[in-house]
Amino acid sequence: MVEAIRETLHAELERDDDVLVYGQDVGVDGGVFRATQGLLDAFPGRVHDAPVAEAGIVGLGVGLSAAGYRPVAEIQFAGFTFQAFDQIHQHLSRMRARSRGEITCPMVIRAPYGLGVSALEHHSESYEAGYAHIPGLKVAIPSTARDAAGLLRSAVRSPDPVLFLEPMMLYRAARRPVPEETVVPLGEARVVDSGTDATVVAWGAMVPEVEDAVDDLAADIEVIDLRTISPMDTETVLESVRKTGRCVVVHEAPRTGGFAGEIAARISDEAVWYIEAPIERVTGYDVPVPLPAREDAYRPDRNRIRAAIERVLAA
Repeated sequence: MVEAIRETLHAELERDDDVLVYGQDVGVDGGVFRATQGLLDAFPGRVHDAPVAEAGIVGLGVGLSAAGYRPVAEIQFAGFTFQAFDQIHQHLSRMRARSRGEITCPMVIRAPYGLGVSALEHHSESYEAGYAHIPGLKVAIPSTARDAAGLLRSAVRSPDPVLFLEPMMLYRAARRPVPEETVVPLGEARVVDSGTDATVVAWGAMVPEVEDAVDDLAADIEVIDLRTISPMDTETVLESVRKTGRCVVVHEAPRTGGFAGEIAARISDEAVWYIEAPIERVTGYDVPVPLPAREDAYRPDRNRIRAAIERVLAA
């Protein structure tokens, strides 16, 4: 995934002179996870290191994108996007509405996020639901190298701002071919596996966990990778649930207010007569992300996901 992101940024910088890359340590060091390695040498003057000032990073992007550029800014970890929340919510996401369509902000905010690398406090947060709550902001979360390339390409070319959350656990988890010029539309889910007995919805690092959990189950499970939670591909989820009658939603964010609740609400609104068992949520707990020694106890894993699937199948 990290190589797919780097190659996509290189290709987009080469394709469009209005694309700029900047952020904390993205230039000389090539990013904390080396996702921007080599870009400074290839595109001097268009790749810049920024101060550790997240509000300034996003605020600069508001001005650049409103002026016609396509900035791609990296916040070193998603837990620090909160320092820029005012700029994201008050300006970036609403410039189109504020100007009645006269001004748009085609900016991408990249941020490593989630659990799995035993990071320090504030470095493993999964609060994507809070950003999905902001009208005018798209939120994309890839689970494969191909989707990372395709979604990032769509994000850079989008006329509106995109928060692009990159699961740290998957940066170097698997190597898969990525066709050149891969484009994955924002707002289009991926059916990972088709099935008829139950639907499991996940995104980001939880997708491979779900695949592992259902691998040898004696049931026909449909697995859906949302890929973008805003806009959400509601119809793909509803179509699946109408077919299976059972649903489990998995995310590593805390349970209360998590995006699983929004998915359950949409199913209740549009497909309640098809449901044959209560919708199960497998999530993180309603506590701060623990330090590395207890991280595995917090994170949804194969056993918790499998148990939830078995409960809905038995209901």
